[in-house]
Amino acid sequence: MTATAKVVAADKAPDFSATEAVKKAFEVKMVIQQALTLYDSMKLEKTGLNQKAFEYAWRGYHNLLKKGQLKKTDVLSICDFTQSSSSKRMYVIDVAHKKLLFNTYVSHGMNSGVEYATSFSNRPESFKSSLGFFLTTKTYTGRNGLSLKVQGLEKGYNDLAAKRHIVLHGSDYISPEYLKDNGEMGRSLGCAAIPNVMSPKIIKTIKNGSCLFIYHPTAKYLTHSNIING
Repeated sequence: MTATAKVVAADKAPDFSATEAVKKAFEVKMVIQQALTLYDSMKLEKTGLNQKAFEYAWRGYHNLLKKGQLKKTDVLSICDFTQSSSSKRMYVIDVAHKKLLFNTYVSHGMNSGVEYATSFSNRPESFKSSLGFFLTTKTYTGRNGLSLKVQGLEKGYNDLAAKRHIVLHGSDYISPEYLKDNGEMGRSLGCAAIPNVMSPKIIKTIKNGSCLFIYHPTAKYLTHSNIING
């Protein structure tokens, strides 16, 4: 083949990078549309769940599902930290049946904020909540009763969750009674604490490999999350 022929052949060669970019953009658009449709059909706005929180949760769930990283695929849990701790801001969704299974209170870390969580960390002893996607793992019985271990899936944001002993557990300090008596919800050392009355049912529903997403509109995280952005 002559040099001229090689140039012509090169000009005619398909641009795979451009093709993949187009395919990815189409996929993202499709997933966002799915999220909006599901959000509307389940009337999640009435529950207080932020639309963007659900959209990003759905995008990450889709990508984790596609990569085969979820063992329990029919449940998606979201902690929406745009909301006050006095609001029911944890959502457990039955994806298969498009049904909201649980909607309850959930704590944030004591150094993340008072009523609202505004500061997050992956650092041990920070006593802050971590953002992003987690995989639920095994249960154990500790000082807070039945508790659920989680694995942080995002390097730099929550991958030290196990080292920090971040778990989901029940507590008396996150309940309507505590709020009434103290004027504010209690806070944790970084764990996601939920009402004792709800914790056994929720833990048994989401344990062993389901997706848990802790959301806040922190621009740096949303921009750099590999799980959200594929």
